[in-house]
Amino acid sequence: MLDTQLQKEFLIQLANTKMPFGKYKDRYLIDLPEYYIVWYHNKGFPKGKLGQQLQTVYELKLNGLEYLIRNIRKL
Repeated sequence: MLDTQLQKEFLIQLANTKMPFGKYKDRYLIDLPEYYIVWYHNKGFPKGKLGQQLQTVYELKLNGLEYLIRNIRKL
């Protein structure tokens, strides 16, 4: 398990990361349509940091917690 500081940094980066390619290029990851995130969940998330971030977005959307990331971005 990541320590608290690393978790905080991960969430701050997630809040400010935009999709680097594709149909939704330059859209914040948390603002990607739910069906697109579910498609990635079914297809397989990309490797590396982007994949971890998209997987986290999936979990947040699944549990109705997107507002947490949007609130971080407002800070």
